[in-house]
Amino acid sequence: MLQNILFVYIVAIVRSIARIKKAFLFHTGHFGKNVRKERAVMDRRQQKTRRAIFEAFGSLLERKNFGNITVQEIIDGANVGRSTFYAHFETKEDLLKAMCTDIFQHVFSEDLKKESSHDFSHTDYNFEKEITHILYHLQDNRRNLKGLFSCESGELFMRYFKGYLQEMFLAHIDGTRCQAPAEYVLNMTVCSFAETVRWWIAEEKEYTPEKITACFMEFINGTKAGKIVS
Repeated sequence: MLQNILFVYIVAIVRSIARIKKAFLFHTGHFGKNVRKERAVMDRRQQKTRRAIFEAFGSLLERKNFGNITVQEIIDGANVGRSTFYAHFETKEDLLKAMCTDIFQHVFSEDLKKESSHDFSHTDYNFEKEITHILYHLQDNRRNLKGLFSCESGELFMRYFKGYLQEMFLAHIDGTRCQAPAEYVLNMTVCSFAETVRWWIAEEKEYTPEKITACFMEFINGTKAGKIVS
């Protein structure tokens, strides 16, 4: 009986100390800092796990068709548990969409910070620079892109890619300089650039982003369909 009373008393003291400590941290601002720090650590862990899954998936796409890849193969390659995979993605189709979205959000980013492979942060940003900037990002993601292009997932990737390109190109295409409808000029330009990227990545052509941009601009501006406005 006495032991039970002492146990209850000790638990009450511990809880009181915990409440006092929490209140002190809250009023001094340390509680919020600790929470933010824990969240930041968790975010970094989640990002690391997500990258590992993307890399494992991309590696599998280089060797196998999308339809033949299993979730087990992905989690084995990423060295994560099944529950961890499903905490991030419901299906491998969701993983494919997420990979495309992740690539495009980075590729089409308007933030021109200096990066390891290129730096456009101190240049006059025009249409040619924008295309070159995109090509550098695609080049940095060459491994995953090659896997995406090499199987039936390539068509899904191209559909997403063209959607992003249409939004970007629309602001630069001057369809009034020719008789062709503006929507035709836009579609032709988007498809030409998308297929150029597919050829460049899938065939592992050793051209620099600057060279690809120059060839594309020469081709587009040399057609009768219209002129790209910088």
